[in-house]
Amino acid sequence: MANTPLAVLDLVPISSGSTASQALQNSIHLAQKAELFGYTRYWFAEHHLNPGVAGTAPAVVLALTAAATKTIRLGSGAVQLGHRTALSTVEEFGLLDALHPGRFDLGLGRSGGSKTSLQPKVPALAGAGSAIVDGYTANGLRIPKPFDFRPLLNSPRFALHRTLLQQPNAETPEYSSQIDDILALLAGTYTDANGQQAHVVPGEGADLQLWILGSSGGVSAETAGARGLRFATNYHVSPATVIEAAEGYRAAFQPSATLGQPYISVSADVVVAETEARARELATGYGAWVRSIRTGEGAIQFPTPQDARKFAWTEEDRALVEDRVQTQFVGTPEQVADQLETLRDAVGADELIITTITHDHADRVNSYRLLAKEWAGRK
Repeated sequence: MANTPLAVLDLVPISSGSTASQALQNSIHLAQKAELFGYTRYWFAEHHLNPGVAGTAPAVVLALTAAATKTIRLGSGAVQLGHRTALSTVEEFGLLDALHPGRFDLGLGRSGGSKTSLQPKVPALAGAGSAIVDGYTANGLRIPKPFDFRPLLNSPRFALHRTLLQQPNAETPEYSSQIDDILALLAGTYTDANGQQAHVVPGEGADLQLWILGSSGGVSAETAGARGLRFATNYHVSPATVIEAAEGYRAAFQPSATLGQPYISVSADVVVAETEARARELATGYGAWVRSIRTGEGAIQFPTPQDARKFAWTEEDRALVEDRVQTQFVGTPEQVADQLETLRDAVGADELIITTITHDHADRVNSYRLLAKEWAGRK
């Protein structure tokens, strides 16, 4: 699996003492640097009502970033279909492709209001249990205990999300049906129950690369596999189910006109610096930031290491973030690259997606630079 491409996933984080405007400028600057460093694609996530995250509308940020870059692929990681229609999604990315043809990835996610995402099952390792012993895969990838997302997804804060993101009494269609509608609109084959055709301009025939993003071996993985689409799973969000997700996708895969065999990308939280001590210092705020998300508080502005050390941790707090802190890759370029190779091989991934957050923008840029240099030397 030589020459494994590296990609970037950016939440447009806001650091403490900074602003959303500065965060957006930082992200566009990082995309320019990632293009120079050799990263193959740059994705923006979609998150709402978070004090410390400015990435609320991927298509808007993508338009701004496309105008500031030249060759790197750009995409959504992911558009949340729980509160969107197939038509609005195709229209937005059709507009992007009309101005910058052939540069965009349309990453599609299930969260944000879908019935299945609001009543999830507790993650299980059913598909991969035989390959995991004492919390590790055969090649040494840490697989922590599953985290139960149900309290978070059923919290008052997520109820507020649904109230503000969806029209009153709106019902989200089944995820697989939404994907089929998007594929039909892009192909120009959409026809409703009354025989009416829909042709999206711009959008129909757009040169987009479609991806499905998913955390487990459930609906998202099965939908991606059955339709022969690329699949991205996230070790950085749900490390306990990453093997299950990859196996579920491969088990469901059917070749399509655009993809003859399974294609998987997997994400990891990463902080790289010249020394391990420096990298761990830069990552100090990560635990408090994850805690703010998992309590339903909403992502806080990313703290300085000094402020993060002042946080008074309870045992409940530590348990809440343990799986994420344990699986963040922090260290020198060599150390982190070794861990990424372990992740890649355990999942059987074709690409790796890197997400890095530090308080200071210069440190984040340097982390991506150091990793890209080390990774290029291993090819």
